[in-house]
Amino acid sequence: MEHEFLETAQDELKRADHLMFVSLKYTRTVDVIKSIITRLKAAIDAGFEVLLQEAKISKRIEEVPSLHKMRVETVRQIHPEFSDFVDFYLLLRKIDKAEFERDLEFRRHVCMTAEVDGERLHITIDIVQDYYEKTKEFIGLVTRTLE
Repeated sequence: MEHEFLETAQDELKRADHLMFVSLKYTRTVDVIKSIITRLKAAIDAGFEVLLQEAKISKRIEEVPSLHKMRVETVRQIHPEFSDFVDFYLLLRKIDKAEFERDLEFRRHVCMTAEVDGERLHITIDIVQDYYEKTKEFIGLVTRTLE
């Protein structure tokens, strides 16, 4: 079962990869940046599901929590080494839900400006690429954790 979720995480990462290196390269719109963030969030969420299913199988938890907040805190408790990724995931969720503004669309310096926790975040192509790399690192760590 956990391999199914790992496959889902890897599929979401492939979709984000295509958006990052094909769609964004040619369109340079905030909608593509937003789609990438949504895909990265989905990939990390599937990775968390893998970790929770593995913890249930190894009897470290009785059942996988159904509430989102509980799931995230359970991952933080059973895998403290993933704490930075939990914080990163929560940031992606906030960005995904936030109201945003568009700036310099169709240009190299396209920027999505989102207000998160009273702070304005300027998400450019370079920043979304860093987010992509961090998500890729997370999925790699989850894969190694299962082995």
